[in-house]
Amino acid sequence: MTEPQPSYSAWVYKTSRVLLLCWLRWKFKLKVSGENNVPEQGGVIIASNHASYLDPPLLACPLKHRVVRFMARDTLFINPMARWYFFRTGVVPLSRDRGDVGAIKSAIQLLKQGQCVGLFPEGTRTLDGNLQSAKGGIGFLIAKAEVPVVPVYISGSFEAYPKGSKKMKSHPITVQYGPAIQPDELDIKNERGKTDFDAIGRLIMDRIELLKNTPFPT
Repeated sequence: MTEPQPSYSAWVYKTSRVLLLCWLRWKFKLKVSGENNVPEQGGVIIASNHASYLDPPLLACPLKHRVVRFMARDTLFINPMARWYFFRTGVVPLSRDRGDVGAIKSAIQLLKQGQCVGLFPEGTRTLDGNLQSAKGGIGFLIAKAEVPVVPVYISGSFEAYPKGSKKMKSHPITVQYGPAIQPDELDIKNERGKTDFDAIGRLIMDRIELLKNTPFPT
C-alpha cells in the first residue's frame, strides 16, 4: 500500500543540506560544476547515475536554489528514525518489487506543482562502477511529467562507498550537472506513433554518459 505524502519540513531539509555539504567537501574534497543548469523555478527532474548511498546528498546538497525531492524504496522507511527523517526531507516511498504507481503519480504531481525531483534512472546502485540501463518506469514518468530533465554525472562515489562496503574511503568526488534536456526533445515516438518510454530512458543515460566522458572543468 502506498504511504501518505511526506510531511516536508523546510527547517530539517535546509539544515541537513548545509551540514551534509560541509561534510562532503571535507570528507571527499567535493567539487561541483554546472549547478546553474538547474532552473531556479518550475518543475524539473535531475537524473543521475547511481553508484552509492552517497549519491542522493551529492545530487541535492550543491543546489542551494532548489529543494530536491526523491523517491526511495519503502523498505528504507522501516526504521522509525529513518522514517521520520525521510518524511521531513520530502522523500516519496516507492515499492520497487510491486511497481508503485501511486508513488510515480505523486512524483508527477510534484513536478506539475513546479517542484524539483531527483531520479536515478538505473534504479539500483551499480555493482562494478559502470553505467546501467534505465528502468522502464523512468521513461514513463518523464514523458508524463513534461518538464526539463537535467542529466548529472557523479564521479568517485563508487570508489568512496560502493554497494556492499561497510566503510567509506576519502576518495575525491565530483558532481557535474549538464545542460537541461527540454520536453520537446523528450517527445520520442516509436514506429507506431506511440511514446517510446524505453527510448526516453536511453536518451537520459546517453546524456549522463556524455558527461562521464567530458573532462571536469578546472
